[in-house]
Amino acid sequence: MIGIIPTGLAGVIIFEPKIFRDERGCFFESFNAADFEAATGIRTRFVQDNESVSRYGVVRGLHYQRAPHAQSKIVRVVSGRILDIAVDLRQGSPTFGRHVAVELSADNRRQLFIPRGFAHGFATLSPQAVVQYKCDAPYTPSAEGGVAWNDPTLGIRWPLPAEDIVLSAKDAERPALDDCGELFDYRIDYYA
Repeated sequence: MIGIIPTGLAGVIIFEPKIFRDERGCFFESFNAADFEAATGIRTRFVQDNESVSRYGVVRGLHYQRAPHAQSKIVRVVSGRILDIAVDLRQGSPTFGRHVAVELSADNRRQLFIPRGFAHGFATLSPQAVVQYKCDAPYTPSAEGGVAWNDPTLGIRWPLPAEDIVLSAKDAERPALDDCGELFDYRIDYYA
């Protein structure tokens, strides 16, 4: 049983689980396929679970996989706190290039669903964060793409001092959105 919170980008959804607490601790359902399909209208099968551990200041992203290997993700934080970002990469979309930023934490237990056609990234806000995410397509190195985390046209306000940001060599070299070439087409259903 989950609560659904829409965002400013169609298809990007915040899931908020119902948490049952008592003197022993708590319990919640972190994923339910029927609830997911009812909330999103998407029938997909998640095939890969990933986990990353990052220290404060690490920015990962903005990543995507090109079609036909595009991925949907459901992102959650098991320990710590992050600012999670989804960017619309569907050319022709009324929200192309816009983003949603959501704080996910072990405390709020929120999850962010990022559909195919969007880039994903996050910044680690706590001393350490353990992030888990489900993917509905396996990672395919030849389909890997990325957008510069600090592209000014995206207008993302990363809540970290510039001197604290830690990037991988690959993420430091990502192109601006305008230089990414072919991305996704808003008119194509990437779930068909």
